[in-house]
Amino acid sequence: MNFAASLPLPQVTGAAAKASGPRLPSVAEEGRAFWRLRQRTFATSLRQAFETSRLRVALVIFLSLFFWIGLFVLFGGAFRFLTNTIGNAATHTQTVQAIYNVFFASLMVMLVFSSGIILYSGLFCSHETALLLSTPARAERIVLYKFQESLFFSSWGFVLLGSPMLVAYGVESNAPLYYYALLLPFMLAFIYIPGAVGGILCLLIVHRIPQARLHAMAILLIGTLLVGIFAGWILWGSKENNLLTPLWFQDMLSRLQFSEHRLLPSWWLSSGLLLAARNDIGSLRFTPWAESVMFLVVLLSNALFCHVLLTWTAGRVYRQSYSELLAERTARQPRQGFWIDRFIMRASAFLSPQLRLLLVKDVRVFRRDPVQWSQFLIFFGLLALYFVNIRRFSYDVNYSGWVNMISFLNLAVVGLILSTFTTRFIYPMLSLEGRRFWILGLLPVDRDSILWGKFLFAAVGSCVPCCLLILLSDMMLRIAPLVIVIHQTTCLILCLGLSGIAVGLGAMMPDLREESPSKIAAGFGGTLNLVLSAIYIVAIVLLTALPSHFYLPAVEQDDYHLWWLSAVAAGNTVAALLGMMTTILPMRMGLKAFREMEF
Repeated sequence: MNFAASLPLPQVTGAAAKASGPRLPSVAEEGRAFWRLRQRTFATSLRQAFETSRLRVALVIFLSLFFWIGLFVLFGGAFRFLTNTIGNAATHTQTVQAIYNVFFASLMVMLVFSSGIILYSGLFCSHETALLLSTPARAERIVLYKFQESLFFSSWGFVLLGSPMLVAYGVESNAPLYYYALLLPFMLAFIYIPGAVGGILCLLIVHRIPQARLHAMAILLIGTLLVGIFAGWILWGSKENNLLTPLWFQDMLSRLQFSEHRLLPSWWLSSGLLLAARNDIGSLRFTPWAESVMFLVVLLSNALFCHVLLTWTAGRVYRQSYSELLAERTARQPRQGFWIDRFIMRASAFLSPQLRLLLVKDVRVFRRDPVQWSQFLIFFGLLALYFVNIRRFSYDVNYSGWVNMISFLNLAVVGLILSTFTTRFIYPMLSLEGRRFWILGLLPVDRDSILWGKFLFAAVGSCVPCCLLILLSDMMLRIAPLVIVIHQTTCLILCLGLSGIAVGLGAMMPDLREESPSKIAAGFGGTLNLVLSAIYIVAIVLLTALPSHFYLPAVEQDDYHLWWLSAVAAGNTVAALLGMMTTILPMRMGLKAFREMEF
Protein backbone atom coordinates (compact mmCIF):
# COMPACT_ATOMS: atom_id res chain seq x y z
CA MET A 1 0.00 0.00 0.00
CA ASN A 2 1.22 3.51 -0.84
CA PHE A 3 1.24 5.16 2.56
CA ALA A 4 1.87 8.67 1.26
CA ALA A 5 -1.18 8.40 -0.99
CA SER A 6 -3.31 7.31 1.96
CA LEU A 7 -2.75 10.58 3.82
CA PRO A 8 -5.63 12.98 3.10
CA LEU A 9 -4.00 16.06 1.60
CA PRO A 10 -6.73 18.41 0.32
CA GLN A 11 -5.99 20.28 -2.89
CA VAL A 12 -5.61 24.03 -2.66
CA THR A 13 -5.75 26.06 -5.88
CA GLY A 14 -5.02 29.59 -6.93
CA ALA A 15 -3.11 32.12 -4.88
CA ALA A 16 -3.71 30.21 -1.70
CA ALA A 17 -1.76 27.24 -3.09
CA LYS A 18 1.22 29.43 -3.87
CA ALA A 19 1.10 31.06 -0.46
CA SER A 20 0.59 28.08 1.80
CA GLY A 21 0.83 24.89 -0.24
CA PRO A 22 -0.98 21.70 0.77
CA ARG A 23 -1.66 21.50 4.47
CA LEU A 24 -0.45 18.67 6.62
CA PRO A 25 -3.02 16.16 7.87
CA SER A 26 -4.44 16.67 11.32
CA VAL A 27 -3.78 14.25 14.16
CA ALA A 28 -7.16 12.58 13.65
CA GLU A 29 -6.64 12.24 9.89
CA GLU A 30 -3.18 10.85 10.39
CA GLY A 31 -4.48 8.33 12.90
CA ARG A 32 -7.20 7.18 10.49
CA ALA A 33 -4.63 6.80 7.71
CA PHE A 34 -2.42 4.59 9.85
CA TRP A 35 -5.44 2.63 11.01
CA ARG A 36 -6.45 2.01 7.38
CA LEU A 37 -2.89 0.92 6.67
CA ARG A 38 -3.03 -1.54 9.57
CA GLN A 39 -6.43 -2.88 8.49
CA ARG A 40 -5.45 -3.36 4.86
CA THR A 41 -2.16 -5.03 5.77
CA PHE A 42 -3.88 -7.39 8.17
CA ALA A 43 -6.73 -8.17 5.75
CA THR A 44 -4.29 -8.85 2.90
CA SER A 45 -2.14 -11.14 5.03
CA LEU A 46 -5.20 -12.99 6.30
CA ARG A 47 -6.64 -13.38 2.81
CA GLN A 48 -3.36 -14.65 1.39
CA ALA A 49 -3.00 -17.10 4.27
CA PHE A 50 -6.44 -18.61 3.67
CA GLU A 51 -5.98 -18.69 -0.11
CA THR A 52 -2.49 -20.16 -0.30
CA SER A 53 -1.93 -22.04 2.96
CA ARG A 54 -5.20 -23.22 4.45
CA LEU A 55 -3.57 -26.35 5.82
CA ARG A 56 -0.99 -24.28 7.66
CA VAL A 57 -3.63 -22.02 9.19
CA ALA A 58 -5.72 -25.00 10.28
CA LEU A 59 -2.65 -26.69 11.77
CA VAL A 60 -1.66 -23.56 13.69
CA ILE A 61 -5.18 -23.19 15.10
CA PHE A 62 -5.35 -26.86 16.06
CA LEU A 63 -1.93 -26.92 17.73
CA SER A 64 -2.61 -23.69 19.58
CA LEU A 65 -5.90 -25.06 20.91
CA PHE A 66 -4.19 -28.31 21.87
CA PHE A 67 -1.47 -26.41 23.72
CA TRP A 68 -4.04 -24.18 25.44
CA ILE A 69 -6.17 -27.13 26.55
CA GLY A 70 -3.10 -28.95 27.85
CA LEU A 71 -2.12 -25.94 29.97
CA PHE A 72 -5.70 -25.61 31.18
CA VAL A 73 -5.70 -29.22 32.39
CA LEU A 74 -2.33 -28.80 34.12
CA PHE A 75 -3.33 -25.59 35.89
CA GLY A 76 -6.65 -27.10 36.90
CA GLY A 77 -4.84 -30.02 38.51
CA ALA A 78 -2.45 -27.64 40.27
CA PHE A 79 -5.31 -25.61 41.80
CA ARG A 80 -7.06 -28.81 42.91
CA PHE A 81 -3.80 -29.92 44.53
CA LEU A 82 -3.60 -26.65 46.47
CA THR A 83 -7.20 -27.02 47.61
CA ASN A 84 -6.62 -30.58 48.83
CA THR A 85 -3.23 -29.85 50.41
CA ILE A 86 -4.05 -26.59 52.23
CA GLY A 87 -7.01 -27.15 54.51
CA ASN A 88 -7.17 -23.65 55.99
CA ALA A 89 -9.24 -21.33 53.78
CA ALA A 90 -7.32 -18.19 54.75
CA THR A 91 -3.96 -19.83 54.03
CA HIS A 92 -5.29 -21.13 50.71
CA THR A 93 -6.47 -17.67 49.67
CA GLN A 94 -3.19 -16.11 50.73
CA THR A 95 -1.22 -18.76 48.80
CA VAL A 96 -3.21 -18.23 45.59
CA GLN A 97 -2.81 -14.46 45.99
CA ALA A 98 0.97 -14.90 46.34
CA ILE A 99 1.09 -17.15 43.27
CA TYR A 100 -0.85 -14.60 41.21
CA ASN A 101 1.31 -11.72 42.44
CA VAL A 102 4.60 -13.44 41.66
CA PHE A 103 3.37 -14.76 38.30
CA PHE A 104 2.12 -11.41 37.06
CA ALA A 105 5.05 -9.47 38.56
CA SER A 106 7.49 -11.73 36.73
CA LEU A 107 5.56 -11.32 33.48
CA MET A 108 5.44 -7.57 34.02
CA VAL A 109 9.24 -7.37 34.25
CA MET A 110 9.64 -9.60 31.21
CA LEU A 111 7.15 -7.53 29.20
CA VAL A 112 9.05 -4.33 30.01
CA PHE A 113 12.30 -5.72 28.63
CA SER A 114 10.75 -7.67 25.77
CA SER A 115 8.61 -4.81 24.44
CA GLY A 116 11.49 -2.34 24.73
CA ILE A 117 13.90 -4.61 22.88
CA ILE A 118 11.40 -5.43 20.10
CA LEU A 119 10.48 -1.75 19.78
CA TYR A 120 14.16 -0.89 19.39
CA SER A 121 14.38 -3.32 16.48
CA GLY A 122 11.27 -1.86 14.85
CA LEU A 123 12.14 1.82 15.32
CA PHE A 124 15.87 1.88 14.67
CA CYS A 125 16.64 -1.22 12.57
CA SER A 126 13.72 -1.38 10.12
CA HIS A 127 13.60 -0.22 6.49
CA GLU A 128 9.88 0.46 6.90
CA THR A 129 10.65 3.02 9.59
CA ALA A 130 13.10 4.80 7.28
CA LEU A 131 10.31 5.02 4.69
CA LEU A 132 7.79 6.31 7.22
CA LEU A 133 10.22 8.99 8.40
CA SER A 134 10.35 10.33 4.85
CA THR A 135 6.57 10.95 4.90
CA PRO A 136 4.87 13.91 6.61
CA ALA A 137 3.81 11.59 9.45
CA ARG A 138 4.52 12.78 12.98
CA ALA A 139 7.13 11.03 15.06
CA GLU A 140 4.53 10.17 17.70
CA ARG A 141 2.40 8.36 15.16
CA ILE A 142 5.33 6.33 13.81
CA VAL A 143 6.33 5.30 17.32
CA LEU A 144 2.75 4.30 18.17
CA TYR A 145 2.48 2.35 14.93
CA LYS A 146 5.61 0.35 15.73
CA PHE A 147 4.71 0.14 19.43
CA GLN A 148 1.49 -1.68 18.57
CA GLU A 149 3.50 -4.31 16.70
CA SER A 150 6.02 -4.71 19.50
CA LEU A 151 3.24 -5.00 22.06
CA PHE A 152 1.58 -7.76 20.07
CA PHE A 153 4.74 -9.77 19.49
CA SER A 154 5.90 -9.41 23.10
CA SER A 155 2.57 -10.23 24.76
CA TRP A 156 1.07 -13.07 22.72
CA GLY A 157 3.00 -15.57 24.84
CA PHE A 158 1.64 -13.95 28.00
CA VAL A 159 -1.92 -14.39 26.73
CA LEU A 160 -1.25 -17.98 25.68
CA LEU A 161 0.22 -18.88 29.08
CA GLY A 162 -1.90 -16.69 31.34
CA SER A 163 -5.39 -17.24 29.97
CA PRO A 164 -5.58 -21.01 30.68
CA MET A 165 -4.40 -20.43 34.26
CA LEU A 166 -7.02 -17.73 34.87
CA VAL A 167 -9.82 -19.77 33.31
CA ALA A 168 -8.76 -22.89 35.26
CA TYR A 169 -8.87 -20.97 38.53
CA GLY A 170 -12.32 -19.65 37.69
CA VAL A 171 -13.59 -23.16 37.02
CA GLU A 172 -12.04 -24.62 40.19
CA SER A 173 -13.34 -21.77 42.40
CA ASN A 174 -16.84 -21.70 40.82
CA ALA A 175 -16.38 -18.07 39.79
CA PRO A 176 -19.42 -16.13 38.53
CA LEU A 177 -19.88 -15.38 34.83
CA TYR A 178 -18.71 -11.78 35.05
CA TYR A 179 -15.28 -13.08 36.11
CA TYR A 180 -14.76 -14.51 32.62
CA ALA A 181 -16.10 -11.32 31.03
CA LEU A 182 -13.50 -9.26 32.91
CA LEU A 183 -10.52 -11.44 31.96
CA LEU A 184 -9.82 -9.87 28.58
CA PRO A 185 -10.15 -6.20 29.69
CA PHE A 186 -7.92 -6.88 32.69
CA MET A 187 -5.23 -8.58 30.60
CA LEU A 188 -5.23 -5.93 27.86
CA ALA A 189 -5.04 -3.04 30.33
CA PHE A 190 -2.26 -4.77 32.25
CA ILE A 191 -0.22 -5.58 29.13
CA TYR A 192 -0.26 -1.98 27.96
CA ILE A 193 1.40 -0.60 31.12
CA PRO A 194 4.70 -2.58 31.08
CA GLY A 195 4.74 -2.37 27.28
CA ALA A 196 4.56 1.43 27.37
CA VAL A 197 7.17 1.58 30.14
CA GLY A 198 9.49 -0.56 28.02
CA GLY A 199 8.90 1.73 25.03
CA ILE A 200 9.68 4.87 27.06
CA LEU A 201 12.86 3.32 28.43
CA CYS A 202 13.89 2.28 24.91
CA LEU A 203 13.50 5.84 23.58
CA LEU A 204 15.30 7.45 26.51
CA ILE A 205 18.19 4.98 26.54
CA VAL A 206 18.81 5.29 22.80
CA HIS A 207 18.57 9.07 23.12
CA ARG A 208 21.27 9.17 25.81
CA ILE A 209 23.57 6.31 24.81
CA PRO A 210 25.72 8.26 22.28
CA GLN A 211 26.62 10.77 25.00
CA ALA A 212 26.75 8.45 28.02
CA ARG A 213 27.84 5.02 26.88
CA LEU A 214 30.46 4.69 29.61
CA HIS A 215 27.97 5.81 32.25
CA ALA A 216 25.44 3.24 31.04
CA MET A 217 28.02 0.46 31.16
CA ALA A 218 29.11 1.52 34.65
CA ILE A 219 25.52 1.52 35.88
CA LEU A 220 24.97 -1.93 34.35
CA LEU A 221 28.08 -3.36 36.02
CA ILE A 222 27.19 -1.83 39.39
CA GLY A 223 23.65 -3.17 39.12
CA THR A 224 24.92 -6.65 38.28
CA LEU A 225 27.29 -6.52 41.27
CA LEU A 226 24.51 -5.44 43.61
CA VAL A 227 22.25 -8.24 42.38
CA GLY A 228 25.04 -10.74 42.97
CA ILE A 229 25.66 -9.43 46.49
CA PHE A 230 21.94 -9.56 47.26
CA ALA A 231 21.67 -13.12 45.94
CA GLY A 232 24.66 -14.23 47.99
CA TRP A 233 23.25 -12.62 51.12
CA ILE A 234 19.98 -14.49 50.65
CA LEU A 235 21.83 -17.74 49.99
CA TRP A 236 24.07 -17.70 53.05
CA GLY A 237 21.51 -16.13 55.37
CA SER A 238 18.73 -18.59 54.59
CA LYS A 239 17.18 -20.86 57.17
CA GLU A 240 16.30 -24.49 56.76
CA ASN A 241 12.67 -25.52 57.05
CA ASN A 242 10.94 -28.80 56.38
CA LEU A 243 9.07 -28.94 53.11
CA LEU A 244 5.27 -28.41 53.06
CA THR A 245 5.06 -27.69 56.78
CA PRO A 246 3.28 -24.64 58.28
CA LEU A 247 6.65 -23.00 58.92
CA TRP A 248 7.62 -23.65 55.31
CA PHE A 249 4.41 -22.05 54.01
CA GLN A 250 4.87 -19.04 56.31
CA ASP A 251 8.47 -18.63 55.19
CA MET A 252 7.51 -18.84 51.51
CA LEU A 253 4.68 -16.33 51.89
CA SER A 254 6.92 -13.91 53.77
CA ARG A 255 9.54 -14.12 51.03
CA LEU A 256 6.91 -13.33 48.39
CA GLN A 257 5.68 -10.18 50.11
CA PHE A 258 7.76 -8.02 47.76
CA SER A 259 5.21 -8.76 45.01
CA GLU A 260 2.31 -7.38 47.12
CA HIS A 261 3.31 -3.73 46.87
CA ARG A 262 0.20 -1.63 46.31
CA LEU A 263 1.80 0.41 43.51
CA LEU A 264 2.54 -2.59 41.28
CA PRO A 265 0.14 -3.12 38.33
CA SER A 266 0.55 -6.86 38.86
CA TRP A 267 -1.03 -6.49 42.31
CA TRP A 268 -3.95 -4.52 40.84
CA LEU A 269 -4.48 -7.27 38.28
CA SER A 270 -4.31 -10.19 40.71
CA SER A 271 -6.46 -8.43 43.34
CA GLY A 272 -9.11 -7.47 40.80
CA LEU A 273 -9.33 -10.96 39.32
CA LEU A 274 -9.44 -12.71 42.70
CA LEU A 275 -12.20 -10.37 43.84
CA ALA A 276 -14.14 -11.06 40.65
CA ALA A 277 -13.86 -14.80 41.28
CA ARG A 278 -15.53 -14.52 44.71
CA ASN A 279 -19.20 -15.32 45.20
CA ASP A 280 -19.62 -13.97 48.73
CA ILE A 281 -20.12 -10.39 49.87
CA GLY A 282 -18.71 -10.81 53.38
CA SER A 283 -17.93 -7.70 55.38
CA LEU A 284 -16.84 -5.65 52.39
CA ARG A 285 -18.39 -2.27 51.93
CA PHE A 286 -18.89 -2.95 48.21
CA THR A 287 -19.66 -6.19 46.46
CA PRO A 288 -16.66 -8.10 45.06
CA TRP A 289 -17.50 -7.33 41.42
CA ALA A 290 -17.69 -3.60 42.17
CA GLU A 291 -14.24 -3.60 43.76
CA SER A 292 -12.97 -5.70 40.87
CA VAL A 293 -14.23 -3.07 38.42
CA MET A 294 -12.49 -0.44 40.54
CA PHE A 295 -9.15 -2.21 40.02
CA LEU A 296 -9.92 -2.44 36.31
CA VAL A 297 -10.49 1.32 36.20
CA VAL A 298 -7.16 1.83 37.98
CA LEU A 299 -5.41 -0.30 35.36
CA LEU A 300 -7.13 1.49 32.46
CA SER A 301 -6.36 4.96 33.80
CA ASN A 302 -2.68 4.11 34.29
CA ALA A 303 -2.53 2.52 30.83
CA LEU A 304 -3.91 5.74 29.31
CA PHE A 305 -1.42 7.80 31.30
CA CYS A 306 1.45 5.63 30.04
CA HIS A 307 0.10 6.06 26.51
CA VAL A 308 0.19 9.85 26.85
CA LEU A 309 3.68 9.73 28.36
CA LEU A 310 4.92 7.50 25.53
CA THR A 311 3.60 9.82 22.81
CA TRP A 312 5.04 12.87 24.60
CA THR A 313 8.46 11.23 24.84
CA ALA A 314 8.36 10.08 21.21
CA GLY A 315 7.57 13.55 19.93
CA ARG A 316 10.60 15.04 21.64
CA VAL A 317 13.39 12.51 21.28
CA TYR A 318 12.66 10.01 18.49
CA ARG A 319 13.76 11.84 15.34
CA GLN A 320 16.87 13.22 17.02
CA SER A 321 17.73 9.79 18.46
CA TYR A 322 17.26 8.13 15.08
CA SER A 323 19.54 10.66 13.35
CA GLU A 324 22.25 10.44 16.01
CA LEU A 325 22.20 6.65 16.06
CA LEU A 326 22.39 6.48 12.26
CA ALA A 327 25.27 8.96 12.20
CA GLU A 328 27.10 6.96 14.87
CA ARG A 329 26.76 3.75 12.84
CA THR A 330 28.21 5.33 9.72
CA ALA A 331 31.11 6.82 11.71
CA ARG A 332 32.19 3.54 13.28
CA GLN A 333 35.61 2.23 12.36
CA PRO A 334 36.15 -1.48 11.76
CA ARG A 335 37.91 -3.13 14.65
CA GLN A 336 40.35 -5.99 14.80
CA GLY A 337 39.27 -9.50 15.68
CA PHE A 338 37.66 -9.89 19.10
CA TRP A 339 39.10 -12.29 21.66
CA ILE A 340 35.96 -14.47 21.53
CA ASP A 341 36.47 -14.96 17.80
CA ARG A 342 40.08 -16.06 18.33
CA PHE A 343 39.01 -18.41 21.12
CA ILE A 344 36.36 -20.04 18.91
CA MET A 345 38.84 -20.48 16.07
CA ARG A 346 41.26 -22.25 18.39
CA ALA A 347 38.65 -24.33 20.22
CA SER A 348 37.11 -25.56 16.94
CA ALA A 349 40.40 -26.54 15.31
CA PHE A 350 39.00 -30.03 14.63
CA LEU A 351 36.36 -28.54 12.25
CA SER A 352 36.88 -27.54 8.65
CA PRO A 353 38.11 -23.97 8.03
CA GLN A 354 34.85 -23.05 6.28
CA LEU A 355 32.72 -24.30 9.17
CA ARG A 356 34.89 -22.46 11.70
CA LEU A 357 34.49 -19.17 9.82
CA LEU A 358 30.74 -19.62 9.56
CA LEU A 359 30.57 -20.32 13.29
CA VAL A 360 32.55 -17.15 14.06
CA LYS A 361 30.27 -15.18 11.73
CA ASP A 362 27.13 -16.31 13.61
CA VAL A 363 28.76 -15.46 16.94
CA ARG A 364 29.62 -11.97 15.67
CA VAL A 365 26.06 -11.38 14.50
CA PHE A 366 24.78 -12.46 17.91
CA ARG A 367 27.31 -10.29 19.76
CA ARG A 368 26.61 -7.18 17.70
CA ASP A 369 22.83 -7.43 17.98
CA PRO A 370 21.66 -6.06 21.37
CA VAL A 371 18.17 -7.45 20.73
CA GLN A 372 19.52 -11.00 20.95
CA TRP A 373 22.09 -10.95 23.72
CA SER A 374 20.08 -8.61 25.96
CA GLN A 375 17.02 -10.89 25.95
CA PHE A 376 19.28 -13.90 26.47
CA LEU A 377 20.97 -12.33 29.50
CA ILE A 378 17.72 -11.00 30.98
CA PHE A 379 15.74 -14.23 30.88
CA PHE A 380 18.54 -16.57 31.87
CA GLY A 381 19.71 -14.07 34.50
CA LEU A 382 16.25 -13.99 36.05
CA LEU A 383 16.16 -17.78 35.99
CA ALA A 384 19.57 -18.00 37.66
CA LEU A 385 18.39 -15.54 40.31
CA TYR A 386 15.36 -17.77 40.94
CA PHE A 387 17.56 -20.86 41.33
CA VAL A 388 19.89 -19.02 43.71
CA ASN A 389 16.91 -18.00 45.83
CA ILE A 390 15.76 -21.61 46.27
CA ARG A 391 16.66 -21.81 49.91
CA ARG A 392 18.22 -24.94 51.20
CA PHE A 393 15.67 -26.89 53.17
CA SER A 394 15.77 -30.16 55.03
CA TYR A 395 13.42 -32.95 54.13
CA ASP A 396 12.86 -36.53 55.12
CA VAL A 397 11.82 -39.56 53.10
CA ASN A 398 8.23 -38.37 52.80
CA TYR A 399 9.28 -35.24 50.91
CA SER A 400 12.08 -36.57 48.70
CA GLY A 401 9.57 -37.13 45.91
CA TRP A 402 8.52 -33.48 46.05
CA VAL A 403 12.11 -32.27 45.81
CA ASN A 404 12.71 -34.57 42.85
CA MET A 405 9.56 -33.22 41.17
CA ILE A 406 10.67 -29.61 41.72
CA SER A 407 14.06 -30.37 40.18
CA PHE A 408 12.48 -31.83 37.04
CA LEU A 409 10.05 -28.92 36.84
CA ASN A 410 13.05 -26.59 36.88
CA LEU A 411 14.49 -28.63 34.04
CA ALA A 412 11.25 -28.27 32.08
CA VAL A 413 11.23 -24.50 32.69
CA VAL A 414 14.76 -24.16 31.35
CA GLY A 415 13.74 -26.18 28.30
CA LEU A 416 10.65 -24.08 27.67
CA ILE A 417 12.62 -20.83 27.92
CA LEU A 418 15.23 -22.26 25.57
CA SER A 419 12.46 -23.20 23.10
CA THR A 420 11.32 -19.57 23.01
CA PHE A 421 14.87 -18.45 22.19
CA THR A 422 15.36 -21.06 19.48
CA THR A 423 12.02 -20.00 17.98
CA ARG A 424 12.82 -16.30 18.27
CA PHE A 425 16.47 -16.29 17.16
CA ILE A 426 17.59 -19.63 15.69
CA TYR A 427 14.60 -20.38 13.47
CA PRO A 428 14.74 -17.00 11.61
CA MET A 429 18.52 -17.14 10.99
CA LEU A 430 18.32 -18.35 7.38
CA SER A 431 15.27 -16.23 6.62
CA LEU A 432 17.03 -13.06 7.74
CA GLU A 433 19.54 -13.41 4.91
CA GLY A 434 16.68 -12.04 2.77
CA ARG A 435 17.79 -10.36 -0.44
CA ARG A 436 21.40 -11.32 0.28
CA PHE A 437 20.51 -14.99 0.20
CA TRP A 438 22.09 -15.45 -3.25
CA ILE A 439 25.51 -14.76 -1.70
CA LEU A 440 25.33 -18.11 0.08
CA GLY A 441 25.10 -19.85 -3.31
CA LEU A 442 28.24 -18.10 -4.57
CA LEU A 443 30.40 -18.91 -1.57
CA PRO A 444 33.01 -21.68 -2.02
CA VAL A 445 31.34 -23.52 0.83
CA ASP A 446 29.22 -26.63 0.79
CA ARG A 447 25.57 -25.84 1.57
CA ASP A 448 25.50 -28.55 4.22
CA SER A 449 28.33 -26.76 6.04
CA ILE A 450 26.25 -23.58 6.22
CA LEU A 451 23.40 -25.40 7.93
CA TRP A 452 25.64 -27.46 10.22
CA GLY A 453 27.41 -24.27 11.26
CA LYS A 454 24.12 -22.78 12.43
CA PHE A 455 23.29 -26.01 14.25
CA LEU A 456 26.62 -26.00 16.09
CA PHE A 457 26.15 -22.36 17.03
CA ALA A 458 22.68 -23.10 18.44
CA ALA A 459 23.63 -26.34 20.19
CA VAL A 460 26.85 -25.18 21.84
CA GLY A 461 25.43 -21.74 22.68
CA SER A 462 22.46 -23.31 24.45
CA CYS A 463 24.14 -26.27 26.16
CA VAL A 464 26.61 -24.23 28.21
CA PRO A 465 24.17 -21.86 30.01
CA CYS A 466 21.38 -24.43 30.33
CA CYS A 467 23.59 -27.14 31.85
CA LEU A 468 25.09 -24.62 34.28
CA LEU A 469 21.63 -23.44 35.34
CA ILE A 470 20.44 -27.00 35.94
CA LEU A 471 23.59 -27.75 37.93
CA LEU A 472 22.94 -24.65 40.06
CA SER A 473 19.35 -25.77 40.69
CA ASP A 474 20.46 -29.28 41.70
CA MET A 475 23.10 -27.95 44.07
CA MET A 476 20.56 -25.69 45.80
CA LEU A 477 18.07 -28.55 46.13
CA ARG A 478 20.72 -31.07 47.28
CA ILE A 479 19.83 -33.54 44.61
CA ALA A 480 21.36 -37.03 44.59
CA PRO A 481 24.39 -37.53 42.28
CA LEU A 482 22.50 -40.00 40.09
CA VAL A 483 19.73 -37.47 39.43
CA ILE A 484 22.32 -34.77 38.68
CA VAL A 485 23.76 -37.00 35.95
CA ILE A 486 20.25 -37.66 34.61
CA HIS A 487 19.50 -33.94 34.59
CA GLN A 488 22.69 -33.06 32.73
CA THR A 489 22.07 -35.77 30.15
CA THR A 490 18.45 -34.69 29.71
CA CYS A 491 19.50 -31.06 29.34
CA LEU A 492 21.99 -32.04 26.64
CA ILE A 493 19.28 -34.01 24.82
CA LEU A 494 16.91 -31.05 25.00
CA CYS A 495 19.48 -28.59 23.66
CA LEU A 496 20.41 -30.81 20.70
CA GLY A 497 16.80 -31.60 19.84
CA LEU A 498 15.56 -28.01 20.09
CA SER A 499 18.48 -26.81 17.96
CA GLY A 500 17.77 -29.48 15.34
CA ILE A 501 14.08 -28.56 15.20
CA ALA A 502 14.75 -24.82 14.87
CA VAL A 503 17.50 -25.10 12.24
CA GLY A 504 15.73 -27.81 10.25
CA LEU A 505 12.36 -26.06 10.13
CA GLY A 506 14.08 -22.75 9.39
CA ALA A 507 15.66 -24.31 6.30
CA MET A 508 12.43 -26.01 5.20
CA MET A 509 10.18 -22.95 5.59
CA PRO A 510 12.25 -19.79 5.08
CA ASP A 511 10.55 -16.42 4.72
CA LEU A 512 12.97 -14.37 2.62
CA ARG A 513 10.68 -11.35 2.25
CA GLU A 514 10.28 -10.55 5.93
CA GLU A 515 13.03 -8.56 7.67
CA SER A 516 11.70 -8.68 11.24
CA PRO A 517 12.69 -11.81 13.21
CA SER A 518 9.69 -11.25 15.50
CA LYS A 519 7.27 -11.50 12.58
CA ILE A 520 9.08 -14.55 11.21
CA ALA A 521 8.88 -16.25 14.61
CA ALA A 522 5.19 -15.35 14.92
CA GLY A 523 4.36 -16.88 11.52
CA PHE A 524 3.31 -20.41 10.73
CA GLY A 525 6.80 -21.88 10.81
CA GLY A 526 7.69 -20.16 14.08
CA THR A 527 4.43 -21.25 15.71
CA LEU A 528 4.93 -24.81 14.51
CA ASN A 529 8.49 -24.74 15.83
CA LEU A 530 7.33 -23.53 19.26
CA VAL A 531 4.56 -26.13 19.53
CA LEU A 532 6.76 -29.02 18.41
CA SER A 533 9.46 -27.87 20.81
CA ALA A 534 6.99 -27.79 23.71
CA ILE A 535 5.72 -31.30 22.90
CA TYR A 536 9.30 -32.55 22.63
CA ILE A 537 10.23 -31.03 26.01
CA VAL A 538 7.22 -32.58 27.75
CA ALA A 539 7.98 -36.01 26.24
CA ILE A 540 11.68 -35.98 27.19
CA VAL A 541 11.09 -34.71 30.73
CA LEU A 542 8.33 -37.25 31.39
CA LEU A 543 10.47 -40.14 30.11
CA THR A 544 13.26 -39.26 32.53
CA ALA A 545 11.24 -37.88 35.45
CA LEU A 546 8.66 -40.64 36.03
CA PRO A 547 11.13 -43.53 36.58
CA SER A 548 13.29 -41.35 38.84
CA HIS A 549 10.23 -40.22 40.80
CA PHE A 550 9.49 -43.82 41.83
CA TYR A 551 13.09 -45.03 42.03
CA LEU A 552 14.49 -42.57 44.59
CA PRO A 553 11.85 -43.04 47.35
CA ALA A 554 12.16 -46.80 46.95
CA VAL A 555 15.92 -46.61 47.53
CA GLU A 556 15.57 -44.34 50.56
CA GLN A 557 12.96 -46.65 52.12
CA ASP A 558 15.17 -49.73 51.61
CA ASP A 559 12.61 -51.03 49.14
CA TYR A 560 15.19 -51.30 46.42
CA HIS A 561 14.41 -53.50 43.43
CA LEU A 562 16.53 -53.99 40.35
CA TRP A 563 13.62 -53.33 38.07
CA TRP A 564 13.32 -49.73 39.38
CA LEU A 565 16.88 -49.10 38.21
CA SER A 566 16.06 -50.83 34.95
CA ALA A 567 13.07 -48.51 34.51
CA VAL A 568 15.33 -45.47 35.00
CA ALA A 569 17.82 -46.80 32.46
CA ALA A 570 15.03 -47.64 30.00
CA GLY A 571 13.42 -44.22 30.33
CA ASN A 572 16.71 -42.42 29.72
CA THR A 573 17.53 -44.70 26.81
CA VAL A 574 14.19 -44.01 25.13
CA ALA A 575 14.67 -40.28 25.79
CA ALA A 576 18.12 -40.43 24.17
CA LEU A 577 16.73 -42.26 21.12
CA LEU A 578 13.87 -39.77 20.83
CA GLY A 579 16.32 -36.89 21.11
CA MET A 580 18.51 -38.43 18.42
CA MET A 581 15.55 -38.82 16.07
CA THR A 582 14.32 -35.29 16.81
CA THR A 583 17.78 -33.92 16.06
CA ILE A 584 18.56 -35.91 12.93
CA LEU A 585 15.19 -35.99 11.11
CA PRO A 586 14.55 -32.21 11.00
CA MET A 587 18.19 -31.62 10.04
CA ARG A 588 18.00 -34.15 7.20
CA MET A 589 14.78 -32.61 5.91
CA GLY A 590 16.26 -29.13 6.23
CA LEU A 591 19.47 -30.15 4.43
CA LYS A 592 17.45 -31.63 1.58
CA ALA A 593 15.31 -28.51 1.24
CA PHE A 594 18.37 -26.26 1.46
CA ARG A 595 20.23 -28.19 -1.26
CA GLU A 596 17.26 -27.92 -3.63
CA MET A 597 16.59 -24.24 -2.90
CA GLU A 598 17.21 -21.84 -5.79
CA PHE A 599 18.83 -18.54 -4.84
